[in-house]
Amino acid sequence: METGAITSHIDVAQMVLYGFWIFFAGLVFYLHREDKREGYPIETEGAHVMKFSGFPDMPSPKVYDMPHGGGTRVAPKAEDPQYELDGEPTAPYPGSPLTPKGDGVGSNIGPGSYAIRPETPDLTWDGKPRIQPLRVATAHGLDARDPDPRGKPVWGADGEQGGTVTDVWVDLAEPLIRYLEIDVGGRSALLPINFCRISKDGVRVQSILGKHFANAPGTANPDQVTLQEEDKAAAYFGSGTLYATPERAEPWL
Repeated sequence: METGAITSHIDVAQMVLYGFWIFFAGLVFYLHREDKREGYPIETEGAHVMKFSGFPDMPSPKVYDMPHGGGTRVAPKAEDPQYELDGEPTAPYPGSPLTPKGDGVGSNIGPGSYAIRPETPDLTWDGKPRIQPLRVATAHGLDARDPDPRGKPVWGADGEQGGTVTDVWVDLAEPLIRYLEIDVGGRSALLPINFCRISKDGVRVQSILGKHFANAPGTANPDQVTLQEEDKAAAYFGSGTLYATPERAEPWL
């Protein structure tokens, strides 16, 4: 027999190849099962709700220790939290589109949908709230060459003023502005910077109208924002991209 041969029909290279195939199949099985720790089991719509996870089945729950004393998380959860949809089906069959019950701005469907996230702030590597207003993050500031929006009016897509900028919220982990804090009728709300166009005269927001700023979500703590509050703020202004005016919800052609 030649070098490396075990028998006349099996050699070391062949055994290594078979071993690799078995290992790779096991790796695919493991990874495919692990990716079901979130989003599973899948639920069907309709009068008879069914849950299924497919093959392979869901993995057994694991307990994860969160950093900076943030407690523990279990995945997959026995029951994922759900929120009641602010919409209703347009037709009596499963999978039909949803239409908002009200005017749509602030509804949690379509571009206004959000995820259920922890009511805790995003943290930096050393455990500090990652996103803070400049009145708290005193080591940060705005470049003198850029327009300072503080004290400037905020207009909606109709040109109506909806509020006034009172502060700027920055990301401590990156040199970015994340939110503008605006006064809307005596209370504070967060406006994601992605929806803003800042000029020397003020801030323009095309996603909603001036009247919609009054219901924009704020924060429970005036100096920090939780992950859930961030999702809701982005969802509120996102919902206006489709529902702020009746024309936006109509087809272009």
